[in-house]
Amino acid sequence: MLDLIDKYYELINGEEVMMAPASFGHNGISLNLASILRSYLRGKRCKVRQDVYVQFDDNCRLAPDIVVVCDPSKIRKGQVYGAPDFIAEILSRSTGKRDLTVKKDIYEKFGVKEYWAIDPEKKSVTAYLLRDGKYELDNIYHGLTDEEWEELPDEEKEGQKLSLKLSLYDDLEIDVKEIFEY
Repeated sequence: MLDLIDKYYELINGEEVMMAPASFGHNGISLNLASILRSYLRGKRCKVRQDVYVQFDDNCRLAPDIVVVCDPSKIRKGQVYGAPDFIAEILSRSTGKRDLTVKKDIYEKFGVKEYWAIDPEKKSVTAYLLRDGKYELDNIYHGLTDEEWEELPDEEKEGQKLSLKLSLYDDLEIDVKEIFEY
């Protein structure tokens, strides 16, 4: 758990960057996804964590919204040391650009295998997978309600991806709209 004193700071390339407190919607999305992952991962080697720092190196300590760590030796003293296997960031007006650029580049550089950028306004999840040391866009998944789905023209329905899988586990399929139900 993050310390209250330094909860709102990350260290990016040696520079302290202030973080804004999370909104009600942000917290709901984080809790939903973490609950889905925690339930699935119960009894497995990988563990999901929220509100923890990830120490990548001496100049880089970030606080992603959700992490999954499969190497238990990386979890020490209430934080993660080294790259988690999975990170999800929930975008906001104040952090969205940094999450999609600077932080995404850091996650790629340090070898985070999968990164999800969750957009509450668009109700979408953009998933990136690390291949040969570089992130490739896996897909953009949408959390449409039943009503929104019914209103879509048939030709638009064909291209929609409404569920996604965590690449670490092929049998974990998440209905995207469940992430946004708060």
